[in-house]
Amino acid sequence: MARIGLAASDPDGLVATPVETVPRVLAGPGKQPGKQGAKPGKQAARSAQGTTADVARIVAEAAERFAVVVYVGLPRHLSGKEGAATADARRFAARLVVALAAAGEGAEVRLVDERMTTVSAHQALHAAGRKTKKHRSVIDQAAAVIILQSALDAERAKGERAGELVEVQTVHDTHE
Repeated sequence: MARIGLAASDPDGLVATPVETVPRVLAGPGKQPGKQGAKPGKQAARSAQGTTADVARIVAEAAERFAVVVYVGLPRHLSGKEGAATADARRFAARLVVALAAAGEGAEVRLVDERMTTVSAHQALHAAGRKTKKHRSVIDQAAAVIILQSALDAERAKGERAGELVEVQTVHDTHE
């Protein structure tokens, strides 16, 4: 099952901490969920506004924490090239922009490179004595912390927001 790790920073944007792991909703209306264990033909759980449960949970968390920026990991290949997972992350980020705007939240969404974050999270948990096979959701949270902390550190070093801004005008995917 695919998951999304959530992390948040303190109000000053200095330290990232884990929040929770959200189950990823992979299928849209009329799409086959595939290998995710769902029954064939079953549609993704969506709100009346068409927002999937994963996106709705992130929007709620952003609202609760008065988030200014929501960072989404961009899974590029080690070479830097983009693949299917990168395209999926871009579509997810676009849906998140739309849902945040619909909820009246002013947080911007930015894509940041997430290469090697899961490997780093595995190593950190292993060094702390945690068995990663039994704690996959913890790995996702640890990876989210690494992504957010990297973005916060880059922002402080450069004096500008990290990552690539996802704008509402770039939303073209209407079938998901």
